[in-house]
Order: sequence, then C-alpha cells, then structure tokens
Amino acid sequence: MFDYEMLRLIWWALLGVLLIGFALTDGFDLGVAALLPFVARSDAERRMVINSIGPTWEGNQVWFILGGGAIFAAWPFVYAVSFSGFYLAMFLVLAALILRPVGFKYRSKKPDAAWRARWDWALFVGGLVPALVFGVAVGNVMMGAPFRLDGDLRAFYDGTLIELFTPFTLACGLLSVTMLGLHGAAWLSIKVEHGPVHDRARAFGTVAAIASIALFAIGFAFVAWGDIGYRVVGTVDPFGPSNPLRMTAERAGGAWLDNYAAYPWMMALPVVGFAGAVLALAGIRGRREALAFAGSSLAATGIIATVGCSMFPFILPSSIDAHSSLTVWNASSTQKTLGIMLFVTVVFLPIVLAYTAWAYRVMFGRVTSEAVRTNPDFY
Repeated sequence: MFDYEMLRLIWWALLGVLLIGFALTDGFDLGVAALLPFVARSDAERRMVINSIGPTWEGNQVWFILGGGAIFAAWPFVYAVSFSGFYLAMFLVLAALILRPVGFKYRSKKPDAAWRARWDWALFVGGLVPALVFGVAVGNVMMGAPFRLDGDLRAFYDGTLIELFTPFTLACGLLSVTMLGLHGAAWLSIKVEHGPVHDRARAFGTVAAIASIALFAIGFAFVAWGDIGYRVVGTVDPFGPSNPLRMTAERAGGAWLDNYAAYPWMMALPVVGFAGAVLALAGIRGRREALAFAGSSLAATGIIATVGCSMFPFILPSSIDAHSSLTVWNASSTQKTLGIMLFVTVVFLPIVLAYTAWAYRVMFGRVTSEAVRTNPDFY
C-alpha cells in the first residue's frame, strides 16, 4: 500500500505523535506531582491535588509505553543505542516512575502525618525527576550521543554520566520541567475548586509560563549560534537498506536550522511553542482555565515538534563519529515490519483514543474539599 520511503516518513511522524501524546497526557500528571509540595500545604489540600490526577494517571502512562514500543518496533538501531547508552539515565527515570504508583496507593493507608509526608515527597520526586531527565536526554540527542558503530553494526558507547550535563542540556531539562509544570498548573486550575490551591497553582503557572518562554528562547540561541547540529553530506536513498554505515554526515554548528530554510512552513512550529506559552499565561492571569490548558498543550506540542522537525532526518546523531548517526532512512525496520505495525496502529490507536476520551468525560469535574472529606474512593 505504501512504499518504503512513505512508511519511514509515516513512522517518523507517528513517533512524534506518540511523544506529544505522552507530553499532553502524562505530562500534566508529572507537572502536578512536581508542584505538589508548593501548591498544597495541608493534608486536605494535598489530597485535592493528588485526586485531580488520581483517576487518569495510570491510563496516561500508556503513551509512554507506546512510545517505547514504537521505537523498538520501527527503529531498532535507535532503541538499541539509546537504551544501552543512556542506561543509567533510563534507570533513574524508571526508579522515579516506580515511586508514583507506590505513592498513590500507600499514602492514605495510614493517617500518620509523617508517613503521608514521605509519600508526598516520593510523588514529587516521581514527577520532577522524569521531567528533568527527559529534557536533558532530548538536549543530548540534539548535541549527539557519544557512540560509534563498527563494521558489524555493533554499538559502542564511549560517554560517561557526567558528560550528559552541559549548559545546553541543562537548559533543555529546565525547559522540560517548566513546560510540564505549566501544563500541570493549567490542569489544576481546571480540576480543583476555587480557593488557596487554585490560587497557588495560578501563581506557579505564571512563573512556569514566563520561564518556558525564556528557556525556549535560550535553547534557540544555543542552536543558532552554538556548535550544535548535524547535516547529511551527499545524496540519500530513502528506499535504501537500513545500514547506518552507508551514510555520510558531518557535525556543523547551526545545521539544525537548515530545514527552516528548505521548508519555510516549519517556522510555524516554534511560533506555536512561543504562542502557546503566551496564551497559557494570558489564560492563567485572566482566570480563563480552558484557555490556559489549551495554551499549555499548544506550547508542549510546538516545542516537541520543533525539535523533531529541526533534526529531520536525524533521530540520534553521533558526536564522536558522525558517519554512525542514525536517521529516518538508515535505522528503520524492514518495509514488511513497518507495514504490519502500521496496520496494528491503525486498528488499535483509535481504540486507545476513544477509551481515553471516554475516561476523561466520565471523570470530568472539579475536585472539592467536600468530596475529599466524604468520598471513600478518593486517595
């Protein structure tokens, strides 16, 4: 039905959709958890915050699983190199994410204040750490990972954990935290009753929106004027076999902006990122909660799409051997595998979307202090 080139492009786009889906759904869960110690001061207030995401956080993690599965199925070279090279970072994320279900389930098992406070901090760590590490990881992907492939396509990772943290990658990590913090604050403004928690969420959302705009601009400056970027040298065969060693690439500062000259429509993506954050800020300050959430969603969509389209066709460049870089054209699965997986996605993704929409419709409404006191099903 689709030729090899088109299947590769479709899966590149689908990977972006899954990552954006994760940011839009589980992203506000992470943001709410990261804001928990700051927007809620009493036990009743913390229970309001927790129950604003309590009914949906587990379902939202499906997007994270789908993203990992899509990389494994469609881009096996990328999966192998990234999950092995960034093993310690991945382990840190998984350890933090494990704290979330335990924190949700165990927190209210005892009325002891110290017991609950410890699990509240566990939820905070489970929200902040993944948000930070995901952003740092994206920054490292843009800078290039220190790996190389030998003649048998075996990957060798030559980096250390400390090398993952540079001014640019830390800026990306902070942008991820503020972006998801803004999304979480916008969600709280919709989901909790008007009162102290709502007002604190608006205050932190204001700071997060301004910080997101500033950090996105700083990231753009790094990309435009720093030694960050890669480009393909020579011609590329989009129908060729998946063999990274058949491609020639080079590191070139500012090369991540090449696509905007070749495809001017891509300029809309960073505009959406900036405009979404401004819209969220206006919605938060103007007490228009739906506008704030729509703006934070647009900001996350624009920022993530900007990264993906800037790097195209690269998915994971190599900082020590540019010729080993993994791209849309040289790191995919076979045409048959991509075709089968596309069929599975076309069948099951609408089911996931329909169920998600139904769940949010059923759980629609604000969490109130009265409901926290009287509803036995609440955390």
